[in-house]
Amino acid sequence: MNPVRSAVSAVFFLVISFTAVPASAQVDFSGEWAPRFWEDQPERVPGPELGDYLGIPISEAARLRADAWDASIQTLPEWQCRPHSADYIWRGPSNLRISKEVDPVSREITAFHAEWLRSVDRAIYLDGRPHPPADALHTWAGFSTAKWDGDMLTVTVTHLKEGYLRRNGLPRSDKATLTEHWMRNGDILTVMTIINDPVYLTEPFVRTTDYELDLRQQVPPYPCGVVQEVDRKKGEVPNFLPGTNPYTTEFATRHKIAADATRGGADTMYPDFLAKGRTQPIARPEAPRPGEADLQVRLLPVRGNVYMLLGAGGNITVSVGRDGVLMVDAGRAQMTDQVLAAIRQLQNDLDLRDTPLGSGAETRSSVASRHTEPPAKPIRYIVNTSADPDHAGGNEKVRMAGRTFTGGNVAGNIADAGEGAAILAHENVLQRLLEPEAGEQKAPPDAQPTDTYYTDSMKLSHFFNGEGIQLIHQPSAHTQGDSLVWFRGSDVIAAGDIYSTVSYPVIDARHGGTINGVIDGLNRILDLSVAEFRTEGGTLVVPGHGRLSDSADVAYYRDMVTIIRDRVQAMIDKGMTLDQVKAARPTADYEPRYGATSGAWTTDMFVEAVYVTLGGGKKPAPKPASPPARRK
Repeated sequence: MNPVRSAVSAVFFLVISFTAVPASAQVDFSGEWAPRFWEDQPERVPGPELGDYLGIPISEAARLRADAWDASIQTLPEWQCRPHSADYIWRGPSNLRISKEVDPVSREITAFHAEWLRSVDRAIYLDGRPHPPADALHTWAGFSTAKWDGDMLTVTVTHLKEGYLRRNGLPRSDKATLTEHWMRNGDILTVMTIINDPVYLTEPFVRTTDYELDLRQQVPPYPCGVVQEVDRKKGEVPNFLPGTNPYTTEFATRHKIAADATRGGADTMYPDFLAKGRTQPIARPEAPRPGEADLQVRLLPVRGNVYMLLGAGGNITVSVGRDGVLMVDAGRAQMTDQVLAAIRQLQNDLDLRDTPLGSGAETRSSVASRHTEPPAKPIRYIVNTSADPDHAGGNEKVRMAGRTFTGGNVAGNIADAGEGAAILAHENVLQRLLEPEAGEQKAPPDAQPTDTYYTDSMKLSHFFNGEGIQLIHQPSAHTQGDSLVWFRGSDVIAAGDIYSTVSYPVIDARHGGTINGVIDGLNRILDLSVAEFRTEGGTLVVPGHGRLSDSADVAYYRDMVTIIRDRVQAMIDKGMTLDQVKAARPTADYEPRYGATSGAWTTDMFVEAVYVTLGGGKKPAPKPASPPARRK
């Protein structure tokens, strides 16, 4: 053989071999993985003991919330079919199946899919796609992207629903993010999870979990049906009032551990804790508040023809289609130009949608009019969920940018009946705009509702953009004039200020708002909602402020508001004054998530509204005088 040719062939073979290696290593994690019970056995099978917060860097708010947790809450219909979230399910009592997606051209792995026994499918994308906007829907699995670090897969997870650090009440907020490192060593899979939670952790929380490849394993189906497990009053949320949970010290007593060490916190993770004692400060937590200067309209698709506009004050829900535009709320007056520009963009996008090819014949062409659809109709309806300036302030300008289609006797008798969009609201909204209180301005005529209702609900008299739309009055909630707006085909509910993901509910007691009305409103949203699967998706809810939600998010919020109501009611029953109730901080465990010490709606203002609308501070009615004793 020619030695030169042999050398060239060898070099060519080496070049081909090296060029065939992917730019980054791609370990195959797919397969059936069985959990191996080591130090995490309590999490994997029976669940941790009550009061066991050992080794977890929790905040004081997390500790308070866990102490108030009652396991019976899991019997509520809204809790029964919830899966473990992405950060906890690694340690849940479940087998694991990992599958992969492979690009047919590059033959690179573009995604892994992880599925546990009691979970929804979790996709981990490796194709470079971005994470959704912060206001997009959160899920149990979150949104995961990954990159290779040598043979290790590093995963970044955002958009997590609220979950728990342990199954004994230790919470993990929906503000948390998760980093995972997947490592495979033969038939052993090790996953390290790192949770960062600005609400309930004071530093990152790191755990590792092991699985072993099992070629005979199967992950069977696991359907879940909601039943009435406990006969209880509607709207009741099981919880322990502060200081009344009898089980928080059982763990320390049973295992003869210093009680303070079992209470968790970063201090307890160090060996000199018992000698030094707790040094972690217990400060009043404070949640960052969004600034008004940062207002910028953002558009988020919800479902079908329905969109969500954020940043104009209160959230705006928009239906855009061939019937025109219907808006739920109009935002602040100063944001109207941005709102109208966003709606025009939606209308333009609708006009540019391609028409599918149809049939052709000698007398017509299937291509001549493909990009010349008639323009969409204008803004036709504005629905006000309340009279607040951040929801109804833009009424006048938005109305005049629209049009009402009318005719017959209406057009003949009312000359300007077709000028501007119609404004729909409960009659109490009109009453408030016509007769403002001191310090408020009367709304100009074109900002006032043109059509009102006074009954429990009002239906649009016809389908609009392919679906029925219903206004539902929720009395004495945020105000006396609140409306929920239900898009029945899209299955979307615009909740107004009955529900928020950024603050405690605003209770406008001056205008008829009450804490019990808010709770009734939240329960009504849950009654109207149907989850798609595992209490996720299905009916989508647009809050008055904050991110897009579903029924599980609303249920968490309902639980929180109900628990705080119960605490304040118990203090009122003890005869405590408003100042004493505020000093007792009945909201302490939720303050890092929803609280504020400044701005338009502070924690103290919320507590005062709860106290007042529950009857706190009122002198009890005098007992009737006893009748005189009868003479014998």
